[in-house]
Amino acid sequence: MAQVLNPGKACSVNPLKMSAPIGAALAFMGLQHCLPTLHGSQGCTSFGLVLFVRHFREMIPMQTTAMSEVTTILGGMDNIEQTIVNIWKRNQPSILGIASTGLTETKGDDVDAYLKLIAQKHPELADMHILYVSTPDYVGAFQDGWSKAVLKIVQHFAQPVSVRHARRVNVLAGSHLTPGDLQEIRDIVELFGLEAVIVPDISGSLDGHIPDDFTPTTLGGTTLEQLQTLGTARYTLAIGEQMRPAAQALEAQCGVPYRLFERLTGLAASDDFVQCLSELTGTPVPMKLRRQRSQCQDAMLDAHFYTGGKTVAIGAEPDMLWSYGQFLLEMGCDLRAVTTTHSPLLAQLPIEQVQIGDLEDLEVLAQDCDLLLTHSHGRQLAERLHLPFIRIGIPTFDRIGAAHKISVGYRGTRDLAFELANTFLAQSHEPAPDHWYPAPASEAGAATGCNSCTPAGSCHSASDMHLESTVHFS
Repeated sequence: MAQVLNPGKACSVNPLKMSAPIGAALAFMGLQHCLPTLHGSQGCTSFGLVLFVRHFREMIPMQTTAMSEVTTILGGMDNIEQTIVNIWKRNQPSILGIASTGLTETKGDDVDAYLKLIAQKHPELADMHILYVSTPDYVGAFQDGWSKAVLKIVQHFAQPVSVRHARRVNVLAGSHLTPGDLQEIRDIVELFGLEAVIVPDISGSLDGHIPDDFTPTTLGGTTLEQLQTLGTARYTLAIGEQMRPAAQALEAQCGVPYRLFERLTGLAASDDFVQCLSELTGTPVPMKLRRQRSQCQDAMLDAHFYTGGKTVAIGAEPDMLWSYGQFLLEMGCDLRAVTTTHSPLLAQLPIEQVQIGDLEDLEVLAQDCDLLLTHSHGRQLAERLHLPFIRIGIPTFDRIGAAHKISVGYRGTRDLAFELANTFLAQSHEPAPDHWYPAPASEAGAATGCNSCTPAGSCHSASDMHLESTVHFS
């Protein structure tokens, strides 16, 4: 059990976290024909817009209520009304997602009341779904804003029904999952003959495709029709602790049972997901997934010679920290961790402590580490400490293809194991580890298997490890 340390500084010196409003905005970008809007100054929206453009390298649809000093003091009713009316006249989105900022939250705008008055005054807006979430910058972090937005989406659209769709499952996706991750999850679910409705689905809107025509709203994602049929699903698969409130709300409103998966990175975690789908459908695991599992085992076996005993510093949002951190521990690494906000998962990490802090705190912890994992703002840190650096999360703006990176399921776990091992290999030209070779004759009897184990010879042989299984495949 880890001790969770709260920040002890009066300010963030080198920020690690991103704010809740842009987390909510990104969640709204996973809905088709939606226009995310921040209720705040133009600078608030510009910051998030530039960040997403640099990360995804795509057109990002975001609007603002453009609050000024005067309107902030007098109240934002007029700005919100003008923004909504203009958006409807020019773009007519199916969904308008509004997230507050620290500026308007400090003033105390009653946006829910504003929206009721605006709806009464402008009946033409009835065809547009307007969702508002309270996401002040000074409370929580990126995944908290995402979580609140998904909860609002579920509360707004999910309706109880008397008939279930036997082959449909809802997938509530956390902010730590890339568009590539979501597509991988969809592929796995569909191998069992199920239809996956992913909410929010940024794999449809931010996967880097080139549209046929320009649109000022999102290019894809979860459709309005899918959102309105969330209550017809047979089951809900929630990925990440941040999705628990939305899954609970969907169950309370519509009676759809759910299962929460804290992570999908790692062999055991992938086994749990696949086994759940197998039990849900009553079908055996497809041969394609069995083959992928064997490849994942082989990759972990090959990689652990280079990852075992390494010390890794990681800075990430709680759910991403849990996902990557647990896998690093499974690969034999020691972990130093800094995160952005509170989560019930943090205390469950099997390390001494987790620091809620910034990149300055991460730099202190990483002094004697072998590898650094965080987003692109950690690149100067890695240079100062002369550490190899793997970029994870948002923003990743000094590499391309971040949206297509996969770290879930057997294939994602396999690729992550390779990336870790290759990063360490690139730092050294030493010969292969000694425990790849049989023990010298003079040491006969001292070790009968892999001499890195304790006690010697207590592990399986390499061939046995390929046969070891924690899931009973039919």
